[in-house]
Amino acid sequence: MRKTLIATTALMGLTAVPALSETIGISIPAATHGWAGALNFHAERTVARLSEANPDLEFVLTTTSDPGQQVSDLEDMVATRGIDALVVLPFESEPLTGPIQRIADSGVWVTVVDRGLAQEGIENLYVAGDNDSFGRTAGQYFADTLDEGAKVVVMRGIASTVDNERVAGFEAALEGSGIEVLAMDHGNWNRDTAFNLMQDWLSRFPEIDAVWAADDDMAVGALAAIDQAGRTEEMFVVGGAGMKEMVQRIQDGDPTVPVNVTYPPAMISTAIEMTALGLTSGAPMSGEFIIASELITPENAESFYFEDSPY
Repeated sequence: MRKTLIATTALMGLTAVPALSETIGISIPAATHGWAGALNFHAERTVARLSEANPDLEFVLTTTSDPGQQVSDLEDMVATRGIDALVVLPFESEPLTGPIQRIADSGVWVTVVDRGLAQEGIENLYVAGDNDSFGRTAGQYFADTLDEGAKVVVMRGIASTVDNERVAGFEAALEGSGIEVLAMDHGNWNRDTAFNLMQDWLSRFPEIDAVWAADDDMAVGALAAIDQAGRTEEMFVVGGAGMKEMVQRIQDGDPTVPVNVTYPPAMISTAIEMTALGLTSGAPMSGEFIIASELITPENAESFYFEDSPY
C-alpha cells in the first residue's frame, strides 16, 4: 500500500532548490483535448520558472499522442539524457507499467501523475485528483436531483485506472437511487468521439434525462449533438474538470449545464515542483498527494472562473 503524503501549500510555492546538476524528465500526453492543453501549459510554465531559478536543474519535456511513442520517449530520456527523476502522466496505464517499472528499478526517482499504473508500489510519488470523489460527486448530484426511474447515459474516458476509479465512484453513488443507466461507453475524453457517441444514443433512446460526461471536452461534444437533435430541453449534462466555458454556463444559469466537478490540470505543476524538491533537498516527498474534487454550482461558480486560463 502507498503511504499518504501530507504536505502544506507552502511546498507549492517552490522557486529555488539547491543547484546539484540534476536532470528531470517529464513525459505527458500531447494537447489532444482541452484538459491536456492546459496540462501542457502548466508544465511548460513550471519548467520555465524552475529553470530560471535553478540553472543547474535541467528538464527534458516530451509530449505524446500514443502509448508506443511515450515508451520510446522514456527510453530515450534514460539512454541519452541520463535522467535522475521522471515525472510521467501515462497515456494509458497498462502499456506504460512495465517500461516505468524498469526505469524505477534502475534507480531513477519516479513521480506518476493522474493515471495510475496497473501495478502499485512502482513510483516514489503519486500526484492526482481524487478520481473516486470525482465520479462520486457527479453520481451524488444525479442521485439527489433525479427521480427514481430516471434514465441516464454515461461517457467514459480512455481505458485507464483513472477512468475505472471515476466510474466506480459514480456507480457507488447511484446505488439504491433507482436511476437506470441506459448505456455506458468510452468517449475517450474527445469532443468528436463524444459527439458521435451521443448521436448514437439520441437515435436509440427516446427518453434520456441526464448525461454524465466524465470530462468537459466530452461534455462539449455531447451538448453539440443534443443541440443538433433539438433535445436540449429534455436533459442536462454534467462534465468535469472546470473548463471555463462550462463554469460560465453555470454562472449564466444554463439549465443544460447545472453543475460541474473540479479536476485541476495544474496538478502537473504540483508534481514537478514536489519532484524537484524531493530530488534535490532530501525532504521526504514519497507517498501520495491527492487533490480533492469539488462540485461547482451557481452559488460558487465565480470562484472557479479564470478568464486567463487556457482551459
